[in-house]
Amino acid sequence: MQIGDFAAVVTGGASGLGGATARALAAAGASVFGLDLAGSIEKSEPVERVTLVEADVTEEDQVRAAVEQAATAAPLRIVVNCAGIATAGRILSKTGPHDLALFRSVIDVNLVGTFNVLRLGAEAMARTEPLDEGQRGVVINTASIAAFDGQVGQVAYAASKGGVVALTLSAARDLASYGIRVCTIAPGIIDTPMLAGVNDEFRATLAAGVPFPRRLGLPEEYAKLALMVIDHDYLNGEVIRMDGSLRMAPR
Repeated sequence: MQIGDFAAVVTGGASGLGGATARALAAAGASVFGLDLAGSIEKSEPVERVTLVEADVTEEDQVRAAVEQAATAAPLRIVVNCAGIATAGRILSKTGPHDLALFRSVIDVNLVGTFNVLRLGAEAMARTEPLDEGQRGVVINTASIAAFDGQVGQVAYAASKGGVVALTLSAARDLASYGIRVCTIAPGIIDTPMLAGVNDEFRATLAAGVPFPRRLGLPEEYAKLALMVIDHDYLNGEVIRMDGSLRMAPR
């Protein structure tokens, strides 16, 4: 599907993977609606053809309103789920068992939030006129290589991203009759605001563990892959690792 005069919804659209994807889609001609929290939007710079909308991906009413805003501007054909949070915590530590509320919050944002945007975005796409071969749009979700190689202390994050991986094929099959594709990108270590607090020495250590290229990934590389998935109509129900062939060690 060619990116043209269509609307696109990108969650986490004010920075990181979502910000890079929003900019790339806008440069390709889409009318982009970037969903994010108020604090992230306030720190962002304006981008032509990108409208930032305050919305919590876990809140049905907020997401529905943002999706309808996008669908009113132009036919909604593209949804990219980039919003997510990462926490660290072992199941058992010196302070006791893993905090249950923290586990729930990670699942709620990363998995339930992804599903919430997926289902409401698909509902709006299903109302559009089909293009060639009956396609109406594509949803791209974001997992992580932690879904496959969860490290010590990543139990909540790995579980949330594993859920995103697991729903991909089922979602693609559910939505096939509507002409809506669903794919997932599973990035490795990407240089996003999540790494903002990491010092240069540890950053170099992370980069050295990547077989090739021996560096951190870039948000723009995620965006480039997302645009390729949108363009490639025969990619459906697939999870694509983007990690420089990195396989995470236990710790």
